[in-house]
Amino acid sequence: MVRCHLARLMGEHKMKIVDVARETGLNRNTVTLLYKETAQRIELDALDKLCKLFNCEVGDLLEIQKNHEEIRDD
Repeated sequence: MVRCHLARLMGEHKMKIVDVARETGLNRNTVTLLYKETAQRIELDALDKLCKLFNCEVGDLLEIQKNHEEIRDD
């Protein structure tokens, strides 16, 4: 499972969804889906904009996290 740490980064920078949307030019719905970790996909351009906004790497924003079922399948 891929985890998105946008909510944590936003909290650290005291930013709201509307702030991120305004600063990046991303659609507010896109930011909301990433914030709530319900997004099914993300465009590379969106990743680029978020990484630039938070001065971070992709790995700081997204993380692959194995759940118990995936560990047993390996």
